[in-house]
Amino acid sequence: MKIVLFGATGNVGQRITAEALRRGHDVVGVVRDPAAAQSPDPRVRLVRGDATSADSVAEVARGADAVVSAISPRPNARGLPAPSLVTNARALVAGLRRAGVSRVLYVGGAGSLEVAPGQALLDQPGFPEAYRAEAVEGRDALTVWRQEAEGLDWTFLSPAIEIAPGERTGKYRTTDDQVLADANGRSFISFEDYAVAVLDELETPRHRARRFGVAY
Repeated sequence: MKIVLFGATGNVGQRITAEALRRGHDVVGVVRDPAAAQSPDPRVRLVRGDATSADSVAEVARGADAVVSAISPRPNARGLPAPSLVTNARALVAGLRRAGVSRVLYVGGAGSLEVAPGQALLDQPGFPEAYRAEAVEGRDALTVWRQEAEGLDWTFLSPAIEIAPGERTGKYRTTDDQVLADANGRSFISFEDYAVAVLDELETPRHRARRFGVAY
């Protein structure tokens, strides 16, 4: 499978790259400034692309079997501004249609997951203000996929509330729109096992045209 990966050098993107290569897939990494970035693996070619531009998406995605968007909604270490996830989602929808690529997996956030029916995590008292803006962007991006992506074979994958470097166990549980926690009330997934879930879904789709989440 040829996978075009936006955000290949980020925390999630690097793990998705490693998992895809482990399974024998080809990966093309898309970054805003290839000259200033280092490929996460010598087998991965980095190309310049803008995940918020439909024209750019169409150009770099053409010929792919699947596209993964794993861009970060935060400014990067080199001072590039935070991209808009809503603009990103709309650019992907339009660009992939032009490129003739239907399969796309979108790395989303946990803020839009529900703690109870109709009650999003990001709307709960005590939700960290530092993450509220990006959580709202993530929820709005999910709305774009649900309402504007007709004809595309899309999946939106939310991580657990906590996601961090850790072990690749190859094990995880899935949820639809609800926060998933373990017996101790902790909602956690490693970057490595999140990447396992991404590749599992790309290889054997079980959540077409909908969101799902993963946690231990």
